[in-house]
Amino acid sequence: MKKWLKRFLYFLLFIFVFINVIAAFHAYKFTHFYDEQSVHTKKPEQMSGWEKTKVILTGVDYAKRPITDVPSAPFNEVTITTGDNIDLKGWDLQQENAKGTVIMFHGHGSTRSGMAAEANAFYQMGYNVCAIDFRAHGKSEGNVCTVGFNETADVKAAYNYVARKGETNIILWGISMGAAAITHTMFDDASIKPSKVMLEMPFGSLEEAVEARIRMMNLPDQPLATLLTFWGGLEQGFWAFGFKPSEYSRAIKVPVLLQWGRNDSRVSVVETNAVFDNLGAVDKRLVIYENSGHESLLKKEPAKWITTVGAFLN
Repeated sequence: MKKWLKRFLYFLLFIFVFINVIAAFHAYKFTHFYDEQSVHTKKPEQMSGWEKTKVILTGVDYAKRPITDVPSAPFNEVTITTGDNIDLKGWDLQQENAKGTVIMFHGHGSTRSGMAAEANAFYQMGYNVCAIDFRAHGKSEGNVCTVGFNETADVKAAYNYVARKGETNIILWGISMGAAAITHTMFDDASIKPSKVMLEMPFGSLEEAVEARIRMMNLPDQPLATLLTFWGGLEQGFWAFGFKPSEYSRAIKVPVLLQWGRNDSRVSVVETNAVFDNLGAVDKRLVIYENSGHESLLKKEPAKWITTVGAFLN
């Protein structure tokens, strides 16, 4: 009986170690992006049995998305260097007699190309626009993405780049990870003082974001989400369970427009309400898009987005 119990305990230990090793590999892959030419991931139907097994066990290499769509408005390519010496690439759209400058931040795995439509819209509303690729995305330097934690340095760098030009009416706009990074930045650095903030679909916490991603793969979210969150944070040197935009939002005192799509499969209504309820701003607005998911709200419901954002800015 004792021998059987000992073998069973060894088996449980093996399973525990095995699952943690897989989680560590997947967490590493999820937080790294590589130049497109260095990533050669085949389609599933092109893989051998061993190659499919390797992907299941160690994860997929993610390539940086290329810059495809660009604004129709005139723009300059710019390079902004962060405090930790990462060169960020971006667009700078300038016009005469601008009402202010909107600084734009994209989501995980995306680029400034994904914000080209919004950049055009802000420009047409009379604003200058600064749109950057986060570190490890697009044409920016680096390979490591911390889903909004170290990206605080990117938000600060873009803000300071615009402020040094003498701009006094700075508006921050972010979607998904970009929105989360804005909340973290304003919680972390009181010197970042925009006139207004627009947040689209920020997740409530990093663990909740991981849970949603796992559910989209038709896998049980626990204990996988906890393991991936733990290993991702450990590998990148921060306490990932403490990364909570819903709590960081308390530090935002300026007017805020929070927007969310009713069909969002990645960010829940509970997370959205938590972010909104905790916002430190007196002037705060929550707008729900009934026909949209976790996507560009402007592209999905353009008339509502233009009307809502225009009214908020003016």
